[in-house]
Amino acid sequence: MKDEVYSHGHHQSVVNAHAVRTAEDCAAYLLPHLKPGLNLLDVGCGPGSITADLAELVAPGEVIGLDRSDDVLTQAAELAALRGLENVTFVSGNIYDLDYDDDTFDVVHAHQVLQHLTDPVAALYEMRRVTKPGGLVAVRDADFHGMSWFPQLPELDDWMDTYQQIARGNHAEPNAGRHLISWAMAAGFRDITPSSSNWLYATDEQRAWQGNVWSERVLHSAYAEQALERGITDQAGLDRIAQGWREWAMAADGWFLIPNGEILARKP
Repeated sequence: MKDEVYSHGHHQSVVNAHAVRTAEDCAAYLLPHLKPGLNLLDVGCGPGSITADLAELVAPGEVIGLDRSDDVLTQAAELAALRGLENVTFVSGNIYDLDYDDDTFDVVHAHQVLQHLTDPVAALYEMRRVTKPGGLVAVRDADFHGMSWFPQLPELDDWMDTYQQIARGNHAEPNAGRHLISWAMAAGFRDITPSSSNWLYATDEQRAWQGNVWSERVLHSAYAEQALERGITDQAGLDRIAQGWREWAMAADGWFLIPNGEILARKP
């Protein structure tokens, strides 16, 4: 198994943010291609909210959510049970060495996963291996340097610079969205349909949520741990960045845009 460091970590502030994601707002590019009876693998499923939505759409097809964190897998299984889903299971696994035969799944999906990997091409190659001929590999990743915000607070500039250093220190690619076509081609795909979609935080409610999430993550998640351990900033710097997020959230004209690259790569 490759030695991967997850830049975001699994602090509760991170997991809670991921747990509100839905297939509608995270995988809209994939949904028209889903139908009942398809078998689907969701790689890097996290707390399982997207996986559960996908399971509802392809039932009675089998869905497997795979992650390396036992804690989030437990949360995912509890969510599936709460929603009464009987066609989804959650397992621990390694994206570089999937424990499935060639040509097993109709769809293999990964949301916000490749940006954290040291070898995204190898991961895509493995995802391709377990996909059936004619099946789809569906990937969506943010592009951090493509993010834009207003007011243009220097604390948020520092937040971005710090995150870029953290991710690149983990040999990952935080601007993954723009690399998806290139990575898919390197993994052997030729039939690739690209698209993009945004997350926008601009209403009072959206700004409050985003500002709270990131002010907490800056202070308490792996973001803080790695920034301090590597000397990228100090505690005063983290406190200032967190306060910048809170200030941004209070701006009535505040705007934060996150662009995401997406690809549907069909296996020949």
